[in-house]
Amino acid sequence: MTEEQLSPAQPEESIDALTALATTRTIRRYTSDPIPKEDLGRILWHATRAPSGSNRQPVRYLVLTDGRKATEAKHLLGEAFRRGWSAKVRGDGYDSGSGLDPASPKARQARAMQEYVDNFERIPVVVLVCLVRYREPNPYEGASVYPACQNLLLAARALGYGGALTMWHQGVDEELHQLLEIPDDVALSACITLGRPRGGHGPVRRRPLKDVVFDDTWGEMASWVDDPDGTRYASGGPT
Repeated sequence: MTEEQLSPAQPEESIDALTALATTRTIRRYTSDPIPKEDLGRILWHATRAPSGSNRQPVRYLVLTDGRKATEAKHLLGEAFRRGWSAKVRGDGYDSGSGLDPASPKARQARAMQEYVDNFERIPVVVLVCLVRYREPNPYEGASVYPACQNLLLAARALGYGGALTMWHQGVDEELHQLLEIPDDVALSACITLGRPRGGHGPVRRRPLKDVVFDDTWGEMASWVDDPDGTRYASGGPT
């Protein structure tokens, strides 16, 4: 495919950039429909438009669909994700308190997560987002990786798909390096799952702007920010 064929992507629904930013949810429930290679190519082309330090472009994308090694890798990842979720259930109290109320947000999230990890091997596409290191590991190297991850998710959203960025692949990092013949100097920086949503995208919930935007001094509320009418909120993170 030529660059002209890849960009711009032909959306399933017409959405502007700001709407996409406000409505790209984490999608963990997928149909069994495969993602056509043409759409995968478009998604990845737009991922590669993301910036990187000094334009070094150190990001690589290892795409797992239904090949022999992909199937093995998905099994490894499925086991790691189930262990990760099991530990989170205990550590974050998903099996106690409001998590016992089936109608609570916590319980709904737990059901979605359980279905996600139980069916991991059936997810149509898994993308391992990799960093080819050109210096010693440091706290800032993600700045050249994660913009590409967000581009990838937004491109998937524009084409009618959904995804989730995860880190539980770290539990089988060494095994994935060996199985997929990934060089030692390449870091597995993220694992993104993709598929056709069972359900849909919609407005995401975050903390109010006044909680997170400061003016001039740390902790000084910015009087000039306000959320649009109808914004719904979610708590989370440090107060």
